[in-house]
Amino acid sequence: MLARRGTHLLARSSNLPRRTLSTTRSRSAVYILPVDPQSPSSPVTDVDAAALWNSAPAPKDKKAAKAGTTRIFYDTPNGGKGKDITALTSLGDKWTSKSDEQKREVVRRAVGSAIKAVKALGDGVDGETVLVDASADPHAAAVAANLALYDFTLKTKPQSHFDPRNTGSLPERLELRSLSESDAKAWSDGVVYARAQNLARTLSELPGNMMTPTAFTERVQAEFAGLPNVDIFARDQEWAAEKGMRTFLSVAKGSSEPCKFLEIHYRGAASDVQPLLFVGKGVTFDTGGISIKPAGGMELMRGDMGGAAAVCSAALAVAQLKLPVNLVVLCPLTENMPGPGANKPGDIVYAMNGKSIQIDNTDAEGRLVLADALYYGTSTYQPHSVVDVATLTGAMMIALGEVYTGVFTNSDTLWQDLEKAGKVEHDLFWRMPLSDAYAPQITSSNADLCNIGGRSAGSCTAALFLKSFVAGVESSEESDSEPGVRWAHLDIAGTMESARGNDYQGKGLTGRPTRALIELVKQSAIA
Repeated sequence: MLARRGTHLLARSSNLPRRTLSTTRSRSAVYILPVDPQSPSSPVTDVDAAALWNSAPAPKDKKAAKAGTTRIFYDTPNGGKGKDITALTSLGDKWTSKSDEQKREVVRRAVGSAIKAVKALGDGVDGETVLVDASADPHAAAVAANLALYDFTLKTKPQSHFDPRNTGSLPERLELRSLSESDAKAWSDGVVYARAQNLARTLSELPGNMMTPTAFTERVQAEFAGLPNVDIFARDQEWAAEKGMRTFLSVAKGSSEPCKFLEIHYRGAASDVQPLLFVGKGVTFDTGGISIKPAGGMELMRGDMGGAAAVCSAALAVAQLKLPVNLVVLCPLTENMPGPGANKPGDIVYAMNGKSIQIDNTDAEGRLVLADALYYGTSTYQPHSVVDVATLTGAMMIALGEVYTGVFTNSDTLWQDLEKAGKVEHDLFWRMPLSDAYAPQITSSNADLCNIGGRSAGSCTAALFLKSFVAGVESSEESDSEPGVRWAHLDIAGTMESARGNDYQGKGLTGRPTRALIELVKQSAIA
């Protein structure tokens, strides 16, 4: 459609055609401008946002365009310096009356939708600088822009950024910048948050042959290279055996790939300040072992190390932001394979803390690798708080789907901290029951514990199993007092993947809850 002032228009981002723009004319930038459809305005000189917005056909909803509705205008003038592309994206109805939390998410939706719309234009915008009006919320705008730009692929044409054979870095398709220098700090922090989540997405998306325990540790070491106050240790099987990590090693012995136990230590505070501990499940491919999974959809089990990906990526952001905290991250890394040495249903092993465990289902391996990691971390480093993150149970997928991450915790204050962090980043959590009433389901075998408790309340029994390996988890005084160590188990089996995506994140493995974990650490530093 040819609009007034010689401007070309596309009215909906969801139906944008692939269009190649002329490269012979001068164009200085692509603008992303969120607007209130009730009173469109723009901080950009010579861009009449109201005239452009009103030149488009009215939406079916006569009151206002839905948040995220994007209208792209070609050849908008920029004061005689050339021709620009301008993407106006709606902040939706009643923008001014929304809460701060609602506004942040609207900004994410609006900016993400516009970035996706610009990206859909194809080769005509490759290499362009995209200037985002981030004034409504620079952090949220930066997060959305960088998440929306992410697009995992291993196709060879065009050359993929994610191809492990690449020896050098490829140029970014679009260069994202904030329109205002006054927003620089909040924008740059948002970029760190988003890139951390994108790293977690990449680690999870890479197939099992490219993201083995060894490859995982090497990639993490490379990402942290040059950052101050960081020590990384890639422990091997011999070290784990010396520590008595028999449950972790019982899973690893079914695979020909060497297992690794990854430790990251970030020292952002004085040495006498108690650390925060993150533990991430790192099963780089999960076949289910002898209790093998159905073939359909098994390729998704490349993401069974999503917990490890999230905690390592969050730690990277914490170090880059130089937050004044001490953080320890532990990731037991292994494959779960049906090899000749694999666990057999009914086997009994003794964990690092001495408890005996009957393995009735080898596909309930996540709690086995986490058990030793949790005990080692809490008994060795005496953290004030510990958060473990794991793609642990199919039951959590049924309970909460892909919207909320389930949280089991012994601490009301840690739950409040997690809930707040999740709401700030719209990386949402939902508290689940951690009750000893479920204990008979996992304490009635020939061992102290059984690694499954039946179909009923599967996520609850899994969390209760993990609780047995957190040193100091019980209250130190009366039953209503704060426990000796605050512990939370995050079951991300549902949120590890998005089948639909949203305005600022595509389908696929999500990298959640990386941003919420970063925000949790940031808030603890402020407190």
